[in-house]
Amino acid sequence: MQGMRAMFAAAVSLILAVGPAMGSPTATALGTVLTAERAHVGNDSAWVGTTVYAGDRLSTELQGSVQVRAGAAARLLLLSASSATIDDKEGTPSAKLLSGTATFSTGNAHAFTLYASTVAIRAQSDAPTIGQVTLLNAKELLVISKRGPLEVTVDGETQTVEDGKAYHLYLDPEMAQGASGAGGAQGPGGKGGAPRKAGQNYFMYVVVGLTAFATVFAISEAYESPYRPY
Repeated sequence: MQGMRAMFAAAVSLILAVGPAMGSPTATALGTVLTAERAHVGNDSAWVGTTVYAGDRLSTELQGSVQVRAGAAARLLLLSASSATIDDKEGTPSAKLLSGTATFSTGNAHAFTLYASTVAIRAQSDAPTIGQVTLLNAKELLVISKRGPLEVTVDGETQTVEDGKAYHLYLDPEMAQGASGAGGAQGPGGKGGAPRKAGQNYFMYVVVGLTAFATVFAISEAYESPYRPY
């Protein structure tokens, strides 16, 4: 009887020891919170030094912000009333913008990708790059290049946002045509123009002047580091 009890105890010990290893895999650590004010990681408050893992949801309250280091050569800044999930698709840090405005900075073209709706935005070159994206709704967003050109891709079709330009993207061509008819299309100098069409009429975008967004999307140009988004 004592022998059977010993064998049973050994079996239970083995199950308890092996069980955790057979459970869900450990989430991948992707970055660290650098600054935080009225911000959250999941349901918890975000603090400087908090580790961010793949699958974590970042969010900010009104007048809040949070900046994280994503990988070795990228940073992500969420502005007021914004949210995003962090991931590592194909081993590269990325984020999915769920609401509001996000600014990202990169040290090379493969350092980071920001997704918004069905759009992927990333740096075009290995030079230091800063981009900003505002998700207006599921079919409409603003993409601004603060430093260096950006690549904007939808379903395999890619367009370039030139350095210092702001594009109003419409994933619905009818919305783009309506904006053009209402005088919403603006060139870099404020001149009207028809929406530019990408690919097989899959999405359309309107070039707009940065001055119209200066008060809303102002970001300091006094970089302490070429990779800082603010």
